[in-house]
Amino acid sequence: MPIESAVQQEPRTRSDGRATRRRILDAATEEFARHGIAGARIDRIAASARANKARIYAYYGSKEALFDAVLADNVTSIVDAAPLNAADLPSYATALYDAYLANPNWLRLATWTRLERRPRGSLFSEGAQLDAPKLALIAAQQEQGAIREDFSPAEVHDMVIALSLTWAPTSVTTAADSSDDDALHDQRRRALRIAVEHAFHTGSARL
Repeated sequence: MPIESAVQQEPRTRSDGRATRRRILDAATEEFARHGIAGARIDRIAASARANKARIYAYYGSKEALFDAVLADNVTSIVDAAPLNAADLPSYATALYDAYLANPNWLRLATWTRLERRPRGSLFSEGAQLDAPKLALIAAQQEQGAIREDFSPAEVHDMVIALSLTWAPTSVTTAADSSDDDALHDQRRRALRIAVEHAFHTGSARL
């Protein structure tokens, strides 16, 4: 094959590989969210992704490693949808609420992770590395007197996330759904903003 033809085809090959990986991750997200790790079947993922099993194992090595890749991919989508602004923790909490509504599979994957992979400690093996930049932002706000200092940055971060999960699709009390009335979603967002504001921010409320 002429060198020119090989060079011209190479970007298409890389693009095809990225597209295949994307299909695999999307199919695996649905499979793992529905069935967990033990119940998931690579055959079903391969059929849904229009990829053969050998390709999946070549990319990821094992079903467990594929699950970890799926979890990391979904974490990235949540982080992108709800970036932390330590100066406005109430908005962070409501952004998480909206992200959970838009992507309920993320919480299902997190639940399966707790049940089958990591029953203790951080949800992610690289949790400390992922949280470090956020904790630094919270610490900076504490140094400026904007966030209460009687909690550690990690405690602030964990509790804001816990509050954002109050009506999450996996809630053990009342589970929110995207089909709920807009007024109900607005009421929950306002309640979250008030709770987070009064729990962690110092000074006068901005609500």
